[in-house]
Amino acid sequence: MSSLKDLLGRMIRADGPMPLSTFMTLCLHHKEHGYYASRPGLGKDFITAPETSQIFGDLIGLWLAHTWQAIGAPDRFNMVELGAGRATLMQDALRASKAMQEFQAAFDLTLIDASPHLEAIQADRLQAYQPAQLRSLDELGDGAALIVANEYLDCLPARQFLKQNEIWQERVIGLNAAGELELGLSVDRAPQTPDGIAEAQTIVEFQPGLESFIEQLRARAEQGSPVCALLFDYGPNDVAPGDTFRAYSNGQQIDPLSCPGESDLTVDVDFGRLKRIAEKAGLIVHGPVQQGEFLLRLGAEAYLNRLITNAPDKAQLIYDGARRLIDPADMGAKFKAICISNQTQFTPAGF
Repeated sequence: MSSLKDLLGRMIRADGPMPLSTFMTLCLHHKEHGYYASRPGLGKDFITAPETSQIFGDLIGLWLAHTWQAIGAPDRFNMVELGAGRATLMQDALRASKAMQEFQAAFDLTLIDASPHLEAIQADRLQAYQPAQLRSLDELGDGAALIVANEYLDCLPARQFLKQNEIWQERVIGLNAAGELELGLSVDRAPQTPDGIAEAQTIVEFQPGLESFIEQLRARAEQGSPVCALLFDYGPNDVAPGDTFRAYSNGQQIDPLSCPGESDLTVDVDFGRLKRIAEKAGLIVHGPVQQGEFLLRLGAEAYLNRLITNAPDKAQLIYDGARRLIDPADMGAKFKAICISNQTQFTPAGF
């Protein structure tokens, strides 16, 4: 039994079953036994878009430079990546935009990540830019900010509700007769259910952290400086997800209750709800659009041809990576891009 599994068992015996969101928070963020704190090899349990093809990071770098110009080319601004991981995305983005000297001279780079084990990798890969490394967006200094995040929102803890006999009950993590973790239902009627639930739905999940994230953007926007966030993740456009709670370890999907603290936990992002929250907060939302469509609008096809021309011996490898990013049957449709800002005078590229 893992140390965290033992701790969870003691907590449940003492206080009763816990909401899924509490379970996810402990599994991912426990200071000693959580996934981010205890996994020095973090990043090997899943493959993200930046690792799939350099085209992703390259085009994001060009997008950031173009957007900086569109918001007035501020002399100083914060360039921020949320969930920076192994810094592959930002490394590609900054290499692709290196020729834009005024842009590169204007930003202060900040990486925000929950894993202390990745700090050395990030600092090494981006040492020329001397990035600040923070744990939360709340710690970022004042001023204009361009924010990019890939697969950041999907790790925000989720709650789930099940409708039975017209009554919503919350799904919770408890213990079975053998003392093993199991999903069950709260005894009482759920005290809080999310808005926007379709009548026909019998199970729904939502991420309370989406409100907190948008509040962070709203608070920055209220200061008056330009704020623009480009976010990529997987999930539906406008229908609240059902049960999408899952875990990944060594590239394979596994039982999310089997080894707490040792696997990456995730849920689909409800982009429709994210958009409603942002607009209610007074922010401007573009998208969501499918990732493949977004990248094609940025010129992915021409960029792909250029890469193949420059490295014909790697043509198949380059093509296969780009296809995975763009093909609707692969990552192109499931993953979405959305842009949230306080800028009313421009439409960001790709949207």
